[in-house]
Amino acid sequence: MSRDWDAAGYDRVSAPQVEWALRVLERLPLRGDETVLDAGCGSGRVTQLLLERLPRGRVVAVDSAPSMVAHAREALDPERATVFHADLTELVLDEPVDAAFSNAVFHWIPDHDALFARLHAALRPGGRLMAQCGGEGNVERFHRAAREVASRDPYAPYLGGWQGPWHFAGAERTAARLERAGFAGVTTWLEPYPVIPPDPISFVRVVCLGPHLERLPEQLHDSYAREVLERSGSELDYVRLNIEAKANA
Repeated sequence: MSRDWDAAGYDRVSAPQVEWALRVLERLPLRGDETVLDAGCGSGRVTQLLLERLPRGRVVAVDSAPSMVAHAREALDPERATVFHADLTELVLDEPVDAAFSNAVFHWIPDHDALFARLHAALRPGGRLMAQCGGEGNVERFHRAAREVASRDPYAPYLGGWQGPWHFAGAERTAARLERAGFAGVTTWLEPYPVIPPDPISFVRVVCLGPHLERLPEQLHDSYAREVLERSGSELDYVRLNIEAKANA
């Protein structure tokens, strides 16, 4: 997750991520006075929704992308949200939090064992982890189209054979990793969730093809994104991996 993002662009096109987040937040029981970790806060758009669930509480918001951290700090009330830059696999908090929430983040992290160990350490005993990310089979058709276009000139010298940074894990393996990290009461499941973004080309440029475009010369960005979208179609075949767990004492 070391690459940076177009935070303003992400904030503008992230309606699908907000829709997913609302469903995950509905499953997180909160009194309203807790301190909650937003593990991968992005632009802060979803963090604000979390803060609305915490009228007497606060959020610790973390992201690995500098532009996202800057955007979230600007968007959020500093008295109620502490926002800082960190890799989640190296996360260390001054004090444990009551719960951890994450939306559309974990599939960008290769080492889920390290991720879950750090999240467990960040939670007080009994604290809940409620998360969702891309799971096994996520945007498989779209990525197949991206690889097919990448195999042709003029893109092949930059992208040919590259598989990308994603880690789309299955439910059973994720449950086992969570239990090894010290979590109990683990529930994980995959959920197909096809999406047609309101502005498909802007969405795929910012969200789906960001790592590809970083490897391409700027003059090839538009043509590559359009060719991939034409081949895959506007409906993105998302599969969400849902995670619920509690930290052991």
